[in-house]
Amino acid sequence: MDQDQPLPRPVAIFGWYGTAAILSAYALSSHGHLEKGTLYQLLNLTGALGVGLVCWYRRTWQPFWLEAAWALVAVSALISSR
Repeated sequence: MDQDQPLPRPVAIFGWYGTAAILSAYALSSHGHLEKGTLYQLLNLTGALGVGLVCWYRRTWQPFWLEAAWALVAVSALISSR
């Protein structure tokens, strides 16, 4: 995809969701309003997938791989918490 072309609307929406999910998980956890349990990890996982999808479409590989690692950590934490 050309960098100047607009993202497909669902991709853009999921990307904004991802940003909000990651920031919300971090802020809520940092202020003691959210335990680092399943909801925290699901917000991180789905957030990383949303931002990662935008990075994939934009072909911005450094943040894409950061989000891929973020998602893998969340999946690993979810699996180990069971």
